[in-house]
Amino acid sequence: MSSSIADPAAEALDAVAWARAGFDPSKWTTKLPVRDRLALLFDPGSFVEDGLLASAGEDSLPADGVITGVGRIEGRRVGIIASDFTVKAGSWGQLTCEKQIRILERADRDLLPMVYLVDAAGGRLTDQMGFFPNRRGASAIFHLQVRLSGRVPQICVLLGPSAAGGAYMPAFCDWVGMVEGNGSMYLASPRIAEKVTGEITTLEEMGGAMMHASVSGCGDEVFGSDWEAISATRLLLSYLPDDFRDAPARVAGVPPGRPFTDGMVPTDPNTAYDVRDVIESVVDGASFFEIKARWAEEIVVGFARLDGRVVGLVANQPKVRSGAIFVDSADKAARFISMCDAYNVPLLFLHDVPGFMVGVQVERQGIIRHGAKLIVAMSSAEVPKISVVLRKTYAAGFYAMCAPGFEPRATLALPTATIAPMTPEASVNAVYANKIAAISDPVERADYVAARIAEQEAELGLLRMGSRLVVDAVVEPGALRAELIARLADADGWTRETGRRHHTISPV
Repeated sequence: MSSSIADPAAEALDAVAWARAGFDPSKWTTKLPVRDRLALLFDPGSFVEDGLLASAGEDSLPADGVITGVGRIEGRRVGIIASDFTVKAGSWGQLTCEKQIRILERADRDLLPMVYLVDAAGGRLTDQMGFFPNRRGASAIFHLQVRLSGRVPQICVLLGPSAAGGAYMPAFCDWVGMVEGNGSMYLASPRIAEKVTGEITTLEEMGGAMMHASVSGCGDEVFGSDWEAISATRLLLSYLPDDFRDAPARVAGVPPGRPFTDGMVPTDPNTAYDVRDVIESVVDGASFFEIKARWAEEIVVGFARLDGRVVGLVANQPKVRSGAIFVDSADKAARFISMCDAYNVPLLFLHDVPGFMVGVQVERQGIIRHGAKLIVAMSSAEVPKISVVLRKTYAAGFYAMCAPGFEPRATLALPTATIAPMTPEASVNAVYANKIAAISDPVERADYVAARIAEQEAELGLLRMGSRLVVDAVVEPGALRAELIARLADADGWTRETGRRHHTISPV
């Protein structure tokens, strides 16, 4: 399956660079040897390797099954940990761990972004003392990954398995791409699961790429080949700074891929539409890089550019479950907001939300707790935030999408937008239930309800919202992009309250 996010132009440029490096395009559909993967990832001739001779004089395990070092991606220094699946299935022993720890220590010292090309069968049970209990074993790798979290980008591509304790390596990263049919992560193999629980399953069902991208949320995107996943890694890094002290690089702006036309956002609050159409009409053309597109689809998050500036988008998706916020969508948005704040990416919230989902099932799942995580992440983010009400924003969904009380730089609204605790119809039924029930004549009852609804609509209309400074500006659809560009430009000089590391990026 091809990636739905990689920029075709960026892929074409990569293809030219890879051809100059001598890479054979006929291999693009196959599982690649580790050094071909590195040739795709790094600028030609830029990789400097460490520990090549590990295990050479002892067990004759080339590089002890893992390649580490530093290369350049578009001129930027990036550290690498890359499994060699041809050596003991990429499994971890003492020197495998030591090599990984050493490059992570360098990344911690020098603030190097890290890329992990994972294709590893877990720890070598023949070398348990080497990888498991000691101070320089797997636990030190995870400790360093957590120490790096929020300080430098950490990008993981699962090109094969990531098994047992090693499955936590991708979990500590900012983004995880998986190759369908090859990439997998699981704490125990189906054979072990059957022995322990009696459950009979398959590797794909339990830990495959599509499962993790659509059900567990542990994967961010699924790709059809190694080269597509590696291309997306190069592209994603262009949206992120080298470390938490910097801002993402600005590039030349380009026009959006489509115009924001009348009717793109329906006036009927119950009519579904795809919020990606709105996103593509506002951001620079072909710049939207969606995160976790297959998981919790009722909310859309991802990076894009506005006149060349990188922004993070959080948008309700009316075409999926009406855009209501569920447990998974709250977690998805919270983690993305945390990532944007860590890497100095301004946030743009696009509201079209009926609120948080209600009912017995979501209450038992902890919707209040998960909703609180979203609100904490949004409220804690220091980066510039701008809210845009596309059509409606109701109840606590308004709060979660950065209501005025959470100090966005501005709250904007399209001319037909509505902000309210609930729909006017629901509000009238709640407030006037006894009065409505007491009217026996159906026509009189309908007229009474219609009059009360009109009152509610007037009370909560945009004129009223603007007069009370809830909304800073009402913007026509065709002018929204220019308005956002101007307001983001005004925020260019923002600084943080402190110079410390902001926070970790917690797993969902």
